[in-house]
Amino acid sequence: MKKLLLRLAVYVLLFVVTVGGIGFYGFNRHQKDFYYNVRHETVPSLQGVDIPSYNPDKPTVAVVMAESTTEDFDLIIPYALLSMTDAYNVYAVAPDTNLKTLSGGLDVIPHYSYQELDHLLNKSPDIIVVPYMPKMNDPSYKPTREWIQKYSGNKTTTYLSICGGALNLADAGLLKGKSATSHWQFIPLLKKQFTDTQWKADVRYVDEGNIVTSAGQSAGIDAVLHLISRQLGEPMAAKISNEINYPSYHFVQNPKVDHPFHTDIKFATYWLNVTFHWNKKQMGVLLYNGMDELALSSVFDAYGDTGTTQLRTISSSDAPTATKHHLNLLARHQISSAPKLDKMIVPGGDAKSLASEDIKLWSEKGKAKETLFIHSDSPNRYVFEAPLEDLAKQEDLLTAKHAVKRFEYRSNGIHLEGRSLPLGTYIHLLLTVLLALLAAFLIDRRFIMKKSRNGV
Repeated sequence: MKKLLLRLAVYVLLFVVTVGGIGFYGFNRHQKDFYYNVRHETVPSLQGVDIPSYNPDKPTVAVVMAESTTEDFDLIIPYALLSMTDAYNVYAVAPDTNLKTLSGGLDVIPHYSYQELDHLLNKSPDIIVVPYMPKMNDPSYKPTREWIQKYSGNKTTTYLSICGGALNLADAGLLKGKSATSHWQFIPLLKKQFTDTQWKADVRYVDEGNIVTSAGQSAGIDAVLHLISRQLGEPMAAKISNEINYPSYHFVQNPKVDHPFHTDIKFATYWLNVTFHWNKKQMGVLLYNGMDELALSSVFDAYGDTGTTQLRTISSSDAPTATKHHLNLLARHQISSAPKLDKMIVPGGDAKSLASEDIKLWSEKGKAKETLFIHSDSPNRYVFEAPLEDLAKQEDLLTAKHAVKRFEYRSNGIHLEGRSLPLGTYIHLLLTVLLALLAAFLIDRRFIMKKSRNGV
């Protein structure tokens, strides 16, 4: 009986150590590829950065970036939508003006440091946008937490958190005694960690006067448009919604959802891809001057946090790239020295005209099995739909369906086609299980069974 229990213990232990160990390695690798994709390439001179002019007659929006990673969607979407109104001074701000990284490996140059913006305004910003910044326990996050807290007593300043940014607001103590929401994946954690906040899972955003929190991903669009409607009038919000072909504007006027998202068995697909999808697609994203910020975010958000794709930013030179509304990006690779890619994505409905010279150079010197103009064939479509459809074709339906759910997309404009299952991920998991069983069998045969035969 003792030997039977010993043999069982060996098999269980080897299974846990092998599957758990390889899974943990895969999880850490994904974290480094997405949330902590720090730049190792040399940073060239950042002279000539495009800083939007300051108009003292306009209210000022500060979109916060941490010293470490900031979630790309949470920063880019409010930055773009608020800039589109032409009614605000909109700036990306950080502890300093050194290069900062967004999730997926998108490098951004802040317009101002916190101190510089304080000096420019000589008062609090009118709106402070708080994206999700995951490394809150890192000492480098302290200046960001303190700056968020700095104006919390000023009733003329509105705080807007996007998705997981509610966690940063709660961490700063701004949500005590208030109602709030966040991404559906975070709600259970937030309810346990911040019990003095009433967390709502059945709304797209919560308006608490000078604090507005949004649910996950696309719900951030609802929250921004709601704030625009509140401050500039509903016609302006409707105008911006029409310009981006937003399919869910009704949530701006009524944020209630009938069926809140929650963790279910489909979430297993995400975790298996993150831990056991070993052969990531290598995808380039072409950065070019004047590019649409929402189109750029749609690519990083659709593919980046799926465990299936590694993104690499590429441009025609090592100079900063200025987007349509003056967000300054720095690519990690130049076209002339870009690595081999499985796919090059060129975002933006007007990419073929705005990036004609860059595209020509890529066609001459680029190295990719496929070049995809993801938005050019349907420039009047909501930019997040085509990348999610392409993800299904590239990978499988389960992976794409979770990406749609993660994005909190609640319309019927996406039509997914592709393989049913992530077969590669399942095969890798099966191989890992077989490796664990083989190792346990060899140990059993070599040490336990051998002793039994020898009468020990």
